[in-house]
Amino acid sequence: MPDIADPRDRLIVALDLPDVASAERLVERIGDAATFYKIGYRLGYADGLAFAERLAKQGKKTFLDLKLHDIGNTVEEGVRSVSGLGATFLTVHAYPQTMRAAVKGRANGLRILAVTVLTSYDDADAQEAGYALPVAELVVRRSGQARDIGIDGIVCSAIEAGAVRRVVGSERLIVTPGIRPADADLSDQKRVMTPRQARNAGIDHVVVGRPITGADDPRAVAQGIVAEMEGP
Repeated sequence: MPDIADPRDRLIVALDLPDVASAERLVERIGDAATFYKIGYRLGYADGLAFAERLAKQGKKTFLDLKLHDIGNTVEEGVRSVSGLGATFLTVHAYPQTMRAAVKGRANGLRILAVTVLTSYDDADAQEAGYALPVAELVVRRSGQARDIGIDGIVCSAIEAGAVRRVVGSERLIVTPGIRPADADLSDQKRVMTPRQARNAGIDHVVVGRPITGADDPRAVAQGIVAEMEGP
């Protein structure tokens, strides 16, 4: 796995909140217990991109979970624009044309992550969407395509991480949502692991949202997750 010097960088806190003011308050409450934040559609479309740029200027790492997927030129130019925000990660859907365009547009150290199959999908969901392959096989196929195209990392369920690592090798990142502490509600996630299980599966970064954002003491929960990933 790629070397990650600060163990706090392994935890990415998902700021799935309705507005920037709420996100600012949460970041302040967490303090130095976390260094890495994810901004997706909900906050991104509520002035969250400007907030991500401010976080980067404050020394925080940011993950823009925008899951880009469009014609090649649109993706390439969109990635080029995002590259100016100081973000660390940006997601695109793992379709070959989309991934090739994203690699062409990346700049300023931005790393492109390919989303293989959403962690809310199981085999029945994939079949309903028209895919002939079960989820595990689809993840492996798309991971191989991402590796060949030069994508920096893969977003997948922790359950598929071992298979993905065998495909992409040791140099590329594996980032997993759907991580829940052992006593947390699974909510709408169907393919999940605890932080310790994710670490043992060779995961580089885990994404955790509601167990932190909905906690009475989000700082303590963040510290607990980092400790769980680093413990014996």
